[in-house]
Amino acid sequence: MQERIKKHEEEVIKKLVEDIYTDFKKRRTERKPFEAQWQLNNNFVMGNQYCSIVAGHEVEDYSKQYFWQEREVFNHIAPLIEARLSKLARIKPALTVLPASAEEGDIKVAKLSRDIINATSERINIYGKILDATKWSEICGTSFYKIIWNAGAGKSIATDEARIPIHEGDVEVAVIPPYEIFPESSCSGSIEECSSIIHAKAYNVQAIKNIWGVDIEGGSVDVFALDKVQVLGGLGYRAAASGVINSVKNDHAIVLEKYEAPTVKYPNGRLIIVCEDKLLYMGELPYINATEHKRGYPFIRQVSVGLAGCFWGSSVIERTIPVQRAYNAVKNRKHEFLNRLSMGVLMVEDGSVDIENLEEEGLSPGKVLIYRQGSTPPSIMSDRSLPIDFSAEEERLIDEFTEISGISYYTRNTNSLFSGNISGVTLQLLLEQDDARLNATVDSIKDAVKDIAKQILRLYKQYANTPRLLRLNNDRGEVEVFYWSRSDINSEDVVIDNSSVAFQTLAQRQSRILELLQTGLLKDDEGKMSPFMRAKALDILGLGVWENGVDLSALHMRHAEKENLLFLTNPRVVDISEIDDHQIHIDKHIAFSLSREFEQKLAQNPNLKDKLIAHINLHKEYLKEGTKK
Repeated sequence: MQERIKKHEEEVIKKLVEDIYTDFKKRRTERKPFEAQWQLNNNFVMGNQYCSIVAGHEVEDYSKQYFWQEREVFNHIAPLIEARLSKLARIKPALTVLPASAEEGDIKVAKLSRDIINATSERINIYGKILDATKWSEICGTSFYKIIWNAGAGKSIATDEARIPIHEGDVEVAVIPPYEIFPESSCSGSIEECSSIIHAKAYNVQAIKNIWGVDIEGGSVDVFALDKVQVLGGLGYRAAASGVINSVKNDHAIVLEKYEAPTVKYPNGRLIIVCEDKLLYMGELPYINATEHKRGYPFIRQVSVGLAGCFWGSSVIERTIPVQRAYNAVKNRKHEFLNRLSMGVLMVEDGSVDIENLEEEGLSPGKVLIYRQGSTPPSIMSDRSLPIDFSAEEERLIDEFTEISGISYYTRNTNSLFSGNISGVTLQLLLEQDDARLNATVDSIKDAVKDIAKQILRLYKQYANTPRLLRLNNDRGEVEVFYWSRSDINSEDVVIDNSSVAFQTLAQRQSRILELLQTGLLKDDEGKMSPFMRAKALDILGLGVWENGVDLSALHMRHAEKENLLFLTNPRVVDISEIDDHQIHIDKHIAFSLSREFEQKLAQNPNLKDKLIAHINLHKEYLKEGTKK
């Protein structure tokens, strides 16, 4: 009976693995046209521009028609992509978390959540990952982030029976190229619309052994095409799917991770991982990372240019490829024409000269040319000068690059800013118009960063069971230390500070601050600038270190908050100092008395309110005495 049950389970697993591979092959066939376009885009960026898509899904090089044809590449696409990336690299969104309510306790927890996001972003180098993902999206049109929980990360907190360290775990963010993602349908408008997604990736067989504990026989795999390749001479080789580079690796195998959205049958969804003919894992979706505490996909999509009703985004390279081909043709034909003008085309009567010698040496200066007596001497075919149409067409194609790429002439040619008679206002309008054409791409980056922050908080909320140490540098350069756990995260409402995503350089921000200082908009009603505002202005100007010890208001606010915490534990030790800023302390204590946290503590200790009021009145007395003096 047990053998029959075991045999049945093996048959079910075998059928499941076969179904996943059949589904994977179907999705790969459907995605072939998009993949061919990605390959073509990458080839053009890297300078391999004499290729095209054949039969709808294969990229092949084509040879020149005649042996004398020039096939040089005058790559204008690569500088365009570099210019777009340099502008998009300025996008570094500052994230904040909105509190769940107006209570002081919720405000503090929201600030802590913001600090957790900032510390995690610094640890994983989030802006470096954004730049990597943007490179993929600018070339292929689409890129992905994968947010996972790595149980082996973080500091060691204990050891098991075999003395193997147990780590606290931590969040990891990986950039996923579009070659590895296979949606249910390319007509899905977003990740959430897909009922299932397959993440296919080539792993080294030893890595598969270490992660899943299964032995797999490896082979030669194209890590971008995600297909096995034939072995020639002991080495796996094929035309690279990513471009002109070789993307084939040996001793690798393809691991398929199929994520299925929650259904009635599987309310928590399913994750099935297979490799070759083996089932590596099967269970529910591991992460509670969707809204309303539901399980969802660990993927976030970023696009360069979104397409309606399509899962994959578009790249500006697709628009510029025809222009680049025409530009290469014009430049090469122009050079061939110039070669004819300079080298000439020699006309020779048949049998009048030694043709082989003439072909090898040409008409070098001082050459003695012997031709048959009575025959017509060799002569150079006359040709007209270079037609002006070549130069006109070349200029028109350059203008087309500018029109369809989203990068203006002035961004690509900085020297022209100083050589022309352009006013500052006109130049500013041109640059703003140039930036406006990137707004769709910027919005996609902003949405991706915001979703990453939300999933980071949700994973910490799910897995951060033990207290964790958080070190941060405050505005005064001091190191602050916090202990927190998942119970301290009560809000996931992440928003972006819009001022942090403007296309402004440091010099532009400094110039704006100087203008505001001159107009007096940063001063109060009495014509004075507060210490906080002065410190903020100096920080933007790059001189914030000078104000490290001057912002006394922030120090007094922090001291008052510490007194509030002491009231909850031991109000008798809360003393008043003569050097306190009593007005700040009064405001902070009154706000604390109205908080939900204080009301809950008051239910346990009714005398706490009288003690807090007495403490506030004592501050008021000190304030009156200071006013009289």
